[in-house]
Amino acid sequence: MKPIYAIGDVHGQKDMLDHALALITADGGVDAKIVFVGDYTDRGPDSRAVIDTLIAGRDAGRDWVFIKGNHDRFFTHFVRYGRQHDARVASGINWFNPRLGGTETLASYGIKGVMRFAQDRIDGREMLEAFEAPDGTFDAEALQQMALTAVPTAHLDFLDTLPLWFETDDLLFVHAGLRPGLPIDQQDPEDLLWIRDPFLTSDEDFGKLVVHGHTALDYPQHFGNRVDLDGGAGYHRPLIPAVFEGRDCWLLTDQGRVSLTP
Repeated sequence: MKPIYAIGDVHGQKDMLDHALALITADGGVDAKIVFVGDYTDRGPDSRAVIDTLIAGRDAGRDWVFIKGNHDRFFTHFVRYGRQHDARVASGINWFNPRLGGTETLASYGIKGVMRFAQDRIDGREMLEAFEAPDGTFDAEALQQMALTAVPTAHLDFLDTLPLWFETDDLLFVHAGLRPGLPIDQQDPEDLLWIRDPFLTSDEDFGKLVVHGHTALDYPQHFGNRVDLDGGAGYHRPLIPAVFEGRDCWLLTDQGRVSLTP
């Protein structure tokens, strides 16, 4: 049985990504099949370099599968359309809020400055009032135009065309999770990108072991019907890759494989 490797939410952590890829190569060789579960951008310092690495691997013919994450869509939605918000963020904070990390993503493309916010008088959402850069102060529309110039179209196209899930005989890979009770082809794409409860609290047998990220933990964890690989790299915790043989799972460390069980 050929193993399948997986990497959780990278969040702009290029050095961590390089380390995770080195661990996989040491365990499975350069031709290892790797599934990335999304959120390549935001919070960390090197989103641009992360996407460059993924595209380079794809173009080199590596057996890599990329799933789209909600932060990846946040990024492309601002650059392409100027959207600062997503309806699934109930707090109303926007992509540039430090909790979401869009400021760091644009900085990796050379757009560096301070974001100033105001509250929308009608719906209370947090709005970008001004972007203060070394060469001037800009509004949100001007910032979007700067981003359109700075971000390579190839990066936007790469993220925009990613699938929302990938499955094998034993495993179902998705960014956030599933709506219990629905087959994968009937799932709402918004749930695949954003869901937490009722997925996280469900003990449903999904037919296959669900491998996901999105909900940051202190360490990857196996819950019996699902494995959460988001160990918090976006919050400067280690990015720990996993390897699956059938439904059996191990984490990869500098000391070798460590079994991950419920």
